[in-house]
Amino acid sequence: MSGVFVLLLLPPRRFAAAGLLSVRRALPGSRLGGVQIGCCLSKVSGSDVLKATLADDATKKYGNQPPTLFSKIIDKSLPADIIYEDDQCLSFRDVNPQGPVHFLVIPKMAIPRISAATDDDKELLGHLLIVAKNIAKKEGLADGYRLVINDGKNGAQSVYHLHIHVIGGRQMSWPPG
Repeated sequence: MSGVFVLLLLPPRRFAAAGLLSVRRALPGSRLGGVQIGCCLSKVSGSDVLKATLADDATKKYGNQPPTLFSKIIDKSLPADIIYEDDQCLSFRDVNPQGPVHFLVIPKMAIPRISAATDDDKELLGHLLIVAKNIAKKEGLADGYRLVINDGKNGAQSVYHLHIHVIGGRQMSWPPG
């Protein structure tokens, strides 16, 4: 007999301290109408749930995107010199620095490019800028720095996962590119 497994969170006060989540089995074609017929507890970390939630949100909003270098850095399957991380974003040093200081700030939710961002993303986009500013201060960029977001082919975007370049530690020239 085949079933569909659905991940449901039980009330946090009962099981969160132990890191346990409820996994329930439902049979869509059964006389029970797809209701729970069995239950067990599974140990899943909060970061696994967060990763799954972010991936699901991104898929709903932007469609299925192939994994990028940045998604592999986020899930730690690809190493990087990470200098900051919170539940919404990650920052790491650029492997091809264009200045004495060059790091990237990326959202954990895979927005493919800035032109694909929606009005619902404004808090996240603001958060990325504040994080960039705070890291620039910690990196000693008091005399200034440049923020760059490349968008699409003509914008020379090489990784289709929104990212902000923060470049500093030298005098920038104008016009760029």
